Amino acid sequence: QEQLVESGGGLVQPGGSLTLSCVATRDLFTRYALGWYRQTPGKQRELVAQLTSASTTTYAESVKGRFTISSDNAKSTVYLQMNSVKAEDTATYYCNAYHQWYGTEWGQGTQVTVSV
Repeated sequence: QEQLVESGGGLVQPGGSLTLSCVATRDLFTRYALGWYRQTPGKQRELVAQLTSASTTTYAESVKGRFTISSDNAKSTVYLQMNSVKAEDTATYYCNAYHQWYGTEWGQGTQVTVSV
C-alpha cells in the first residue's frame, strides 16, 4: 500500500499557477511532518516546503512568497499551491513524511514542467 500519493503535476506556463496534492495514510498525516521536495536530473533532492504537526511552515528561499503549503485534516491531504511559477521550478516534486523516530517516507513523484 502506497502511503503517500501525489497528483496535480503537469505543464504550466511561466507566471501561471498549479496545485499539487498528496494524500497520506491517516497514520502519516497525524504523526509525521509533511512536506514537498523537488529534484532535477543530476541534482540533489531539495526541500520546497514543510508543514509540521504544530502547524509551523518552512519554505525554501527560492519559493517564499510564491508557494504555499497547506493541509486538509478531513482528507488527510497536504497541498502545495504554486503561484507565479518560473522555468527554474521545473522538477519532479515529491511528497515527504518525516518523523524523528520512525524515519522518512516518499511518494512516487509528480512532474512539473514550466514552459511556454
